[in-house]
Amino acid sequence: MEKKRTEAGPKSARSRDRGRATRRRLIEATARLCEERPGAEVSVAEIANAAGAFPNQVTYYFGSKDSLLVHAAFLGLLHDARRIERIGRQAPDPVAFRRNIARAVLAMPSLPAVAQALAAAVSKPELAPVVDRHLQLLFRQSERFMGQLIDSRGWRTRRPLSVETRTFWSTALGAVLLVRAGANGTATDLDLAGALTVHEAPEHGQNLAG
Repeated sequence: MEKKRTEAGPKSARSRDRGRATRRRLIEATARLCEERPGAEVSVAEIANAAGAFPNQVTYYFGSKDSLLVHAAFLGLLHDARRIERIGRQAPDPVAFRRNIARAVLAMPSLPAVAQALAAAVSKPELAPVVDRHLQLLFRQSERFMGQLIDSRGWRTRRPLSVETRTFWSTALGAVLLVRAGANGTATDLDLAGALTVHEAPEHGQNLAG
């Protein structure tokens, strides 16, 4: 009996590793296909072929194609967010930081797919936990980046970092949703920079009035 348990351990670990690798390939292949063909329908067969997997593995690992599309959309968003962080680090002052971050975020190629994922979660409640999990990861990643940057520069924000990051991303994603819903104008009509309150720390004795 002890021998059987010992043999089962490595096999189970290998099986879990293979499962994680397959899952990752499916997400990455979906993200790549969606980026190459924005707005186009991507079939389960195409995704499986691109990932070197079987079509039934989509439902096995994700439950549905829609759930996989949500995972892929947020994978693209998190990758884009890391590129945005590099842009933010290059800003010489808070004004440039707010302006450059806002412009870069609204130009991110992943935003339309994420907006589509958010819309899908509204009509399919079973996707809401998946969306929420990814949003929380995005907020934490952004809050960590902002905290490190403003500490190293001596900058400040006029509200808690958790509120700052949530407000900023909610504004950006809301703008894209409005445009996709048919609202007049484009996302660039929005003053996204105004959703950030990053500023220079006041000199000792100076207040923040104005």
